[in-house]
Amino acid sequence: MKITRESISEAHERIQPYIERTPVLTSASLNELAGCQLYFKCENFQKVGAFKARGATNAALKLSKEEIVKGLATHSSGNHAQAIARAGKMLGVKSYIVMPRTAPEIKKRGVRGYGGEIFECEPTLQAREETLAKVIAKTGAAEIHPFNNYDVVEGQATCAKELFEQAGGLDIVVAPVGGGGLLSGTALAAKFFSPTTVVIAGEPAGSDDAYRSMQSGKIEPAQSNTIADGLLTTLGDKTFPIIYENVKEVITVTDEEIIAAMRLIWERLKIIVETSCAVPFAAVLKEKEKFKGKRVGIILTGGNVDLEKVGKWFA
Repeated sequence: MKITRESISEAHERIQPYIERTPVLTSASLNELAGCQLYFKCENFQKVGAFKARGATNAALKLSKEEIVKGLATHSSGNHAQAIARAGKMLGVKSYIVMPRTAPEIKKRGVRGYGGEIFECEPTLQAREETLAKVIAKTGAAEIHPFNNYDVVEGQATCAKELFEQAGGLDIVVAPVGGGGLLSGTALAAKFFSPTTVVIAGEPAGSDDAYRSMQSGKIEPAQSNTIADGLLTTLGDKTFPIIYENVKEVITVTDEEIIAAMRLIWERLKIIVETSCAVPFAAVLKEKEKFKGKRVGIILTGGNVDLEKVGKWFA
């Protein structure tokens, strides 16, 4: 499947009745701190509290009635899990979600709230994939991969498309990277709707497989040593080629830098974002010279925070 300007526009139209057109916020104090004009695309206000609603909804709506009759299935640490459970409820079919046992409780509650059935596994990609294979063999449900799926990427691209419509000409757009669904969608949206915009990724230093993959030219294995639980997956064979061709660079940030950026967003924008969501802003603050004087879009990916952990982060 080839993703085009037309297919992204069609996806945007397809999902519009089921998603929010999220706001773009600015802050004079954060602009001064960063030394550039920042435009925050607030996907923490999206359905299920994250951008994942876009890709999951688009992929689910593109399946035939015959394909979805036995339900939807996926593996996810949380936000895509909720998005698939919501899509299943929306379409009147069951959803079967494989989640690592370490996934945030707020995200598990969200899945159950949409009627999803959770199958817990060990927090490794192998365990997730093996458990999902068993679930699909038993249920016959249609799999919607959290990122390595062109229909998902196409849906995620609608986020940056909206940002370009709302903020006007941007010099740079920064998105976080885990499996690469959002980043590859963002890169394609920039290519088709704002070709002068440079795309940069932020990534946790403790899970820097995308950074290493960009250096080596091949998909490198992921690590799992970061508080940014939504960014622990390896790039996919569908997402990596798009990223390698269209993303300028990946900036890595420490957990301490992520927490500092998250705190600033909470305090200055007065909104709640999760750890993974703060990574691109942390990247801008770390490499200020790269962004100096530019118009910079930042995708705030989600706001599903385990509140029990807040005291530990901000101690």
